[in-house]
Amino acid sequence: MEFAQALRFEINRAFAVLRDIASGRDLKKFLSVIAGLWVLSIVGSWCNFLTLFYIVFVLLHTVPVLYEKYEDKVDPFAEKAMHEIKKQYAVFDAKVLSKIPRGPLKEKKKD
Repeated sequence: MEFAQALRFEINRAFAVLRDIASGRDLKKFLSVIAGLWVLSIVGSWCNFLTLFYIVFVLLHTVPVLYEKYEDKVDPFAEKAMHEIKKQYAVFDAKVLSKIPRGPLKEKKKD
C-alpha cells in the first residue's frame, strides 16, 4: 500500500511537470523540450528505430567510461560551454523573451 501511494505521488508529480512544460509556464524547459524533439526528429529521419536503439545502447555504455577516463579534461570544457550557453540565453532573454507580452496565468487549485 505504501509503495502504491509513493508511486501515485511520483506519477502525479511527473504529470504536473509535463503540464507546466506543455502550458509554457517554464519557458526554458519548454524551449529545451522543443529543441530536443526537433533533434530527435532529425536523427530519427536518418535511421530506423532499431539502428537508433543500437546507437543509444552503445552510447549509454561507452560515454560514462570515457567520462571517467577523461574527467579532468571534460569538466573545464563543460564549464566553459555552460557559461557561454548562459550568456547567450541572457542575450536571447533580453532581446526576445522579455518583449513577449504575457498575461497572468490562472493557478489551479491543489488538493
